[in-house]
Amino acid sequence: MNLALDYTNKEVRNVEITVSGSKSESNRLLILQQWFPNLFLKNLSDSDDTRHLQKALSSTDTTINIGHAGTAMRFLTAYFAVTDGRERVLTGSERMQNRPIRILVDALRTLGATIDYVEKEGYPPLKIKGRNILKDKVRIQGNVSSQYISALLLIAPKLKNGLGIELVDTITSRPWILSTKTLRRGWIGRHRPRGIRLDRARRGACRPRATSVASSSHSCRRCAWPREEAESG
Repeated sequence: MNLALDYTNKEVRNVEITVSGSKSESNRLLILQQWFPNLFLKNLSDSDDTRHLQKALSSTDTTINIGHAGTAMRFLTAYFAVTDGRERVLTGSERMQNRPIRILVDALRTLGATIDYVEKEGYPPLKIKGRNILKDKVRIQGNVSSQYISALLLIAPKLKNGLGIELVDTITSRPWILSTKTLRRGWIGRHRPRGIRLDRARRGACRPRATSVASSSHSCRRCAWPREEAESG
């Protein structure tokens, strides 16, 4: 059956449409805001992923349930690992508990993070005890989900000695990795042939400022956002 809608004879009135901010940019900036409180965010995404992340970041509960929010699961795993002095259980929906996270957990453990699997090895829920991370080098495959690499990039400002990430083999998500790096505030980043080096945030480096999240997930003021990947964004 073929259907057609014809509005050619209808009057088009002036209307205002508000499009919420990019989920990808919102989630990254929410993590950066934890290290730079002077960063005020406007037009955040109204996606479930961003809402779960916001709620988790402000929660004092010992168990955090992020539902189906895959980005929040990955970013919070790294964030909670470097938030010294607190222990949390990070969990999600049944579907989320069947999505692997071993690659990120292994990388964080290499740095010295304390993370245990509550049920099934390699999958959420995770018991994470935040601690002060002193190691500054980690290796991770370049062909994994860019969210694993972005999660590591986003905790670099917190680490006392900065963070050097060596990307092994083919780098398949370079645009997403560079987009995360472009959103940095107040620390120095340097490209290397097989990785990225980020130094710790400088004290007072971020002056009070408001940042409006771009409405399109494919373009923003600072960088060209690539199209969403199946697991990235």
